[in-house]
Amino acid sequence: MSFFIPAAVAQEAAPAPQGNPMVTLIMFAGLFAFMWFFIIRPQRKRQKEHQELVSALKKGDEVVMTSGMLGRIEKVDDDYIVLEVADNTQLRFQKVAVHAILPKGTIKKI
Repeated sequence: MSFFIPAAVAQEAAPAPQGNPMVTLIMFAGLFAFMWFFIIRPQRKRQKEHQELVSALKKGDEVVMTSGMLGRIEKVDDDYIVLEVADNTQLRFQKVAVHAILPKGTIKKI
């Protein structure tokens, strides 16, 4: 068994092949471009649209919240809105929790 050890020590590892650094740079640039166009850019667009929706809220708008609750806006503050969700029932929510503005009269139809 001891005669295999010197043979194993005598073998040298082959040097790793060196790749072209430009190929690596191009791959990283391609990966960044992919992430920009398919992940980052659409997310920023959605954030901008939601910010515009939140800033356009006004009294009387009918909205749906991210929780699914429907209501009519009774009061708008800087960061909060007061929703009337039923007769004489008002709830306070953060503005950013508004998911969408509904067409007028939607709540009466439900």
